[in-house]
Amino acid sequence: MVVQAYILIQTEVGKAAQVARQISEIDGVQLAEDVTGPYDVIVRAEADNVDDLGKMVVARVQAIDGITRTLTCPVVHL
Repeated sequence: MVVQAYILIQTEVGKAAQVARQISEIDGVQLAEDVTGPYDVIVRAEADNVDDLGKMVVARVQAIDGITRTLTCPVVHL
């Protein structure tokens, strides 16, 4: 079963559009949009399992220049 999540991202001032563009190129990212509010970019991503999702966030997403904080929210189906 595929694991899906929203990743909420805070960026340095003026970096949201650049961060969203770079994240959208990562395998497993379905959507990356810059938004207003407490977060600057919201990403919809999927992976084969929770471990792969975590690796994507830590190794690929957090490595992008300009990101100051991420919050990963896995999608649950109740």
